[in-house]
Amino acid sequence: MSVIGAYSHFVYGEVYQRDEQQYLGSGRGQVLYHKSGCGNIWIGSIKREGKIKRGNFRVEAMWPDLSRPSELEMEAINDSEHLDQILLHAHQNSHPILIDWMATWCRKCIYLKPKLEKLAAEYHKKVKFYYVDVNKVPQTLVKRGNISKMPTIQLWKDGEMKAEVIGGHKAWLVTEEVREMIQKFL
Repeated sequence: MSVIGAYSHFVYGEVYQRDEQQYLGSGRGQVLYHKSGCGNIWIGSIKREGKIKRGNFRVEAMWPDLSRPSELEMEAINDSEHLDQILLHAHQNSHPILIDWMATWCRKCIYLKPKLEKLAAEYHKKVKFYYVDVNKVPQTLVKRGNISKMPTIQLWKDGEMKAEVIGGHKAWLVTEEVREMIQKFL
């Protein structure tokens, strides 16, 4: 996220309006902002006179939350013994784990992985996220997970698989289904 300020007293601002570009008046002039995918961001100042309707916007100062990561890299599971250790540790801490069964040749798997890593940041204290590349592990591990399609996202709790989402559709839908699955077992 970039923070661009027009004046020293404007560090970051958001304007809540529906138009694509608006002018916001301030004590020293006007500030141009632009609506973008991550919110409305100040992008500079202009020296024009114009009438601004008061009450149509709200300005807030925002600072990033550095106490929580925005993305967590998922840890790889390499074999059945590694999975056993992970399941034992999760059972002792009474935390569920989420396993993304994927392959490097699977386009949907590759596209979904960063979205799951962002989801892992949301649940970083409650659920641990792992992935298994089915082409790099022994097939006994793949059979243990009972994997037939990819990507398959499974939630394991108390040493056994409780629920799964098979992600052959759009990544944002899969992410929402995974979020619902996690909420069900927390």
